Amino acid sequence: MSAPQVVVHRDKELMAQAVAARLITRVVDAQAARGTASVVLTGGRNGNALLAALAGSPARDAIDWARLDLWWGDERFLPAGDPDRNDTQAREALLDAVPVDPARVHTMPVSDGAYGNDADAAAEAYAEELARAAGPEDHGRVPSFDVLMLGVGPDTHVASLFPGHPGVRETERTVVGVHGSPKPPPTRVSLTLPAIRAAREVWLLAAGEDKAGAVAVALSGSGEIQAPAAGARGRSRTLWLLDRTAAAKLPPQLYPPASL
Repeated sequence: MSAPQVVVHRDKELMAQAVAARLITRVVDAQAARGTASVVLTGGRNGNALLAALAGSPARDAIDWARLDLWWGDERFLPAGDPDRNDTQAREALLDAVPVDPARVHTMPVSDGAYGNDADAAAEAYAEELARAAGPEDHGRVPSFDVLMLGVGPDTHVASLFPGHPGVRETERTVVGVHGSPKPPPTRVSLTLPAIRAAREVWLLAAGEDKAGAVAVALSGSGEIQAPAAGARGRSRTLWLLDRTAAAKLPPQLYPPASL
């Protein structure tokens, strides 16, 4: 796994714009190299701010949206179209405004769908979909995502992997049902750390002073059971993309002054 690199932006608005530009470049490069690209989206305020910035960028048209696979790192296990679902928010922020191929938008199952209220069955189904998309060149039972994005919670959770919860201890399964989440709603579906670590690049997003403690803990050498964000690493690159307030408790030697 790659060592973390830290980039600090002046404020959350600039961070969203800069990450959007970085993502466009990464997707265009991947499509030029292999014909397609694969990205894992994240929800929350930072993930949605990024998607809104991407929607507002003229450079978004550099992406061939028909040759882009979109996945999710986690989902609130709620009915289709629920405003709290990550995929609903992503459609409103970006996806309804770009020519994505619906067959390549891989949403996680809904609670009023084929699996009813069985989040574990929904997780198994998503794991099977990932496995079908993985090729012989990929590492294991998930595609080699070009970019996998994660928001960092104030408690250091990423996706729906919470400190001390069973999901963060998973070493075999790629997707799990999450029960008793400390953050509502209590039932969710989430990628596991083994699936996250299959990505070529993992980008962790954090903005706001409420994230400063979590960022400092995760980058201080903490274990992944107590600080799940510490275990989120990409095969070739791990980027922590922060604003100044989220980086406030980091020692300055962790990031170059130019990144401000």
